[in-house]
Amino acid sequence: MEIRKIVLIQPGREGRIFGKAPAASYTLMRLASLVPDDVEVEIWHHDWEPVEQKLLTLTKHDLVGITAKTLEIEQAEYFAQLARQAGVQAIVVGGSHATLMPEDVERWADVVVTGEAYRTWPKIIEDFQNDTLQPRYDDTEWADLSGVAPLSDRVIRQVDEVRHYWTPMMEITRGCPRNCSFCTAIRVSGQKMRFRPIDEIVEEIERRKIDRFFLTDDNFGLAFVIDPEYTEKLFLALEKLPLRGWTTQAEMAVSKYPELLKLAKRAHMDKLFIGFESVNPENRRELGGKSKGQMKQYHQAIQAIQKTGIGVVGLFVFGFDFDTPQVMWDTWNFAKESGLDSLSTTVLTPYPGTPFRKQLIEENRLIPNKSWRYYDTAHVTYYPKLMSVEEFEREYDKVCRAIYSPYRIAQRGLRALSRHPVRRMPAKLFGSFSTDYGYRRTFAWRHATSLPR
Repeated sequence: MEIRKIVLIQPGREGRIFGKAPAASYTLMRLASLVPDDVEVEIWHHDWEPVEQKLLTLTKHDLVGITAKTLEIEQAEYFAQLARQAGVQAIVVGGSHATLMPEDVERWADVVVTGEAYRTWPKIIEDFQNDTLQPRYDDTEWADLSGVAPLSDRVIRQVDEVRHYWTPMMEITRGCPRNCSFCTAIRVSGQKMRFRPIDEIVEEIERRKIDRFFLTDDNFGLAFVIDPEYTEKLFLALEKLPLRGWTTQAEMAVSKYPELLKLAKRAHMDKLFIGFESVNPENRRELGGKSKGQMKQYHQAIQAIQKTGIGVVGLFVFGFDFDTPQVMWDTWNFAKESGLDSLSTTVLTPYPGTPFRKQLIEENRLIPNKSWRYYDTAHVTYYPKLMSVEEFEREYDKVCRAIYSPYRIAQRGLRALSRHPVRRMPAKLFGSFSTDYGYRRTFAWRHATSLPR
């Protein structure tokens, strides 16, 4: 079939914040870059601009692709219904939920894509043109990242990240060898850590003209452990770029590499999002080896990282089987004592494909009729072991109101800002407060009058 246009859609619920959307879809930017130059391609991001009316302008000659996380999958299904009403005959759906639970998506999508899609997407376009589309395309070989889906100039111009979005996204590594019982990373990106060529990373940053970014990597900090030579070369290359700052997810093992941390600071790294996960040592079996619930070790790691001038955002999850309400307050007390720059406290969420969800199903502990939109790390979707759902929700609300009060956000933000030289403070002002503000918004979804369909 002749293609009139390819439309790639990213669901969203945040909308614009002070005139900009939170972040462009890095995945869709790369997939759009794989579209042949003679085929028109557009990226529609629901956070930047509602897509419902635009969907009704499509035709049977348009190929529609949608990527979605679990919490977005019902919104993706709604968008697919609108596209079908307009006459679209080929709706392709991928993303983490499709990879984790393809049988849930194949009920309403024409094509389900599992895995990374960068190798299957060109085949899908070709098959659409030849009227030979298949119902499933799989790419879970976790192949080498060299030369994979470089961003095209037309996509960079169309998305216009600097103008439309607050935080550009980047990828340097993919995959995580850890196997936390609640995490989807190894099921979506593979258990082997893979690395992009450094020259490709530098070239992409320069062409996109971005001076700050957040890494989408599952656990970039493991690069310190697995390939310190690569990590050193990367930091030396990034040091030469005129960056304002960048941030990434890691684990506290990075604190054992002070020389690399010093290089990271020289490479303009602002802060590390460290997955401590829990202050309860009884939960260590669930944490895949990256954390043991030992607060003394956490203190030491935070101090070692902050000593190099890099900030630390502590990531914690509530609701493990050994958790009680007291664990939440112990976490808050630890955060105050340790001097964390920002704090993420989320509800344990039983994502498809994880051992934790399998356990809950076997024990009949999933709350009935909780739709996927509640799988946002802010809602309780299962029955905890040592507290009731009502008790969990009540205490979680209390502790989050304490953590994300304007006073506490200001206190942590000013402390983070004070680590920078006075001449750098204007450039660091946004980043010093934005992380806590973002987590406050995530918590606020617990009390939204309605969630996006």
